[in-house]
Amino acid sequence: MWSVEDIEMMSRAIKLARRGQYTTRPNPCVGCVVSKAGQIIGEGFHIRAGGPHAEVYALAMASNNARGATAYVTLEPCSHHGRTPPCAEALIKAGVERVVVAIEDPNPQVSGRGIKMLTDAGIQVDVGLLSNEAGDINPGFMKRMRIELPKVTVKLASSLDGKTALNNGVSKWITGSEARRDVQRLRARHCALVTGIETVLADDPSLNVRHSELGVLADELAPSEIHQPLRVILDSRARLTKGFKLFSVNSPILLVSCSEYPIEEQTAWPDHVSHLKLPADDCGRVDLSLLFKHLGQSCNSVLVEAGATLAGSVIEQGHGDELVLYQAMKILGSAGRNLISLPGYEAMADIPAVELIDERKLGKDTRLTLKIRS
Repeated sequence: MWSVEDIEMMSRAIKLARRGQYTTRPNPCVGCVVSKAGQIIGEGFHIRAGGPHAEVYALAMASNNARGATAYVTLEPCSHHGRTPPCAEALIKAGVERVVVAIEDPNPQVSGRGIKMLTDAGIQVDVGLLSNEAGDINPGFMKRMRIELPKVTVKLASSLDGKTALNNGVSKWITGSEARRDVQRLRARHCALVTGIETVLADDPSLNVRHSELGVLADELAPSEIHQPLRVILDSRARLTKGFKLFSVNSPILLVSCSEYPIEEQTAWPDHVSHLKLPADDCGRVDLSLLFKHLGQSCNSVLVEAGATLAGSVIEQGHGDELVLYQAMKILGSAGRNLISLPGYEAMADIPAVELIDERKLGKDTRLTLKIRS
């Protein structure tokens, strides 16, 4: 069904779409290529929410040559008026003859309507080219649109013997500078970053994306183009006070507790701090099911950067989709602090199932990306 030219053009559209991975959220990353007689006459990608969609950039480049051309789009063109006009309508007005769509948009506001609008206008629409590759660009968006939950990634860093710190708590630095820069880029791709109160009390982190530590990405994106993730602090007993570093960084913070904070603390919070009160689970901690349901209202992807207890709870309760482990070429010894807290399983069939999907070197360290299977 698909020609070599089709595959080449959609591959280019997918490559373009990936260029928006740091700037588009909460919108999906989308790429578009317009071709005619085997030549690309227009291309573009969605840069940021509220801005022009990929199809608009590609059609503007193609100009009047778009009439009779083929448009390759990684995600079904939108059919509704949001902050921008419908892209399906723009393709119709441009006079394209054929539209190749990698994957249908799971957004209920679109979900086949864009395709129908095109076919009703007499345009040939072919769907499914490189659909797996296109879906991999936006796993969080796809999951949230389907089940109203974000993709959850658990990030961990350890020594070769599975320790996160020495027995006395010293952990700087287990991993090298290249791995730490990669963590900054990982944060920049997520809508929200979740950690626990114990991590804040122990390390006093800022939990923001530091532009100066993004490596080569810092040359491509200005500080203003970096979307700081929502910093979510799980503080079931409302112990956090205003004197920690994270409050001094002017980007959104959500404090999640099971009880109210003292009124004097609430009145001292900066304007970028908000509070969510949720019921406790059986252990007296924030109910993670309710937390991720809440975050799924607006967040495509959530990065959990936490200690052994919270990281273990996310995986044990089946909320984790992905595990990113930065492994340092160090041995910290049996008295060191463990990587993750999980039950004492007695059967191999009961342990969490993981599948390695990527492995790469970052300086002297190794980054393992694993899919967590439910």
